[in-house]
Amino acid sequence: MKQILVTGSKGQLGSEIMDLINHYPEFQFLFTDVEELDISDHQQVEEFFQNQNIDHCINCAAYTAVDLAEDDREMAMRLNYLAIENLSKVCKIHETLLVHLSTDYVFDGTNHKPYTETDKPSPNSVYGLSKLKGEQAVLDFAGSAIIFRTSWLYSGYGNNFVKTILRLASERNELNVVNDQVGTPTYASDLAKAILDILKSPDRSNGIGIYNYSNEGVISWYDFAKAIVEISGLDCEVLPIESKDYPTKANRPFYSVLNKSKIKSVYNIQIPYWLDSLKKAIKVLQAT
Repeated sequence: MKQILVTGSKGQLGSEIMDLINHYPEFQFLFTDVEELDISDHQQVEEFFQNQNIDHCINCAAYTAVDLAEDDREMAMRLNYLAIENLSKVCKIHETLLVHLSTDYVFDGTNHKPYTETDKPSPNSVYGLSKLKGEQAVLDFAGSAIIFRTSWLYSGYGNNFVKTILRLASERNELNVVNDQVGTPTYASDLAKAILDILKSPDRSNGIGIYNYSNEGVISWYDFAKAIVEISGLDCEVLPIESKDYPTKANRPFYSVLNKSKIKSVYNIQIPYWLDSLKKAIKVLQAT
């Protein structure tokens, strides 16, 4: 039985993976967060791997506070870059396949067609730069690795756009949401399933590298918010505004749609449409 280590397991993706473990009896899972395993501590990680027979490591640990990263560059780099270099080196020593999560923020958002895995990254925020450097560390040091670039991640767990809109829409009669930033939401449960399906696929070793994954479809944050409010049945009007009317510390990509042809052709996976997944997610949230 293959053993999978999931780091950063209390976050959105790690929590969704935990919810799926009964569907993957061929794997034994080991879930850790920073309290059990600080991936920035080389000695701690090395000792942990020595005491466990880890076949695959899914790294969900990350610094995700996009705006705070502009003022806390050192912490963002430590968690998204240096810690990943450390984990990659240990994975190589122990011949562990590393699965690492990255982001659409490695691009500046000036494209006019969906980004492919071979497009040149050009981050325009500290967060995006830290994630890009983390990607490079994986490619340089991990030995065998799969990097998933994803976008607009949300879940029933943690802090995310869907939960924020649901909360605000229940408190207010009106919300302003930017309509000039375009991309695709990703339900963390769908991503978790895709990762685990790929890890159990017999041709996994043929596809080492970078893969884009988000749900299908293209929308703005305004469209996303409007759908959240309508599906949830809340009485709140969502109004479109431009990004200039909602300034943020960090620059956001105006266009961050990801081309998913590679992951679909290599692994023959079906990717759900964003609206279908959003309906499922809100149903789960409303049931809790």
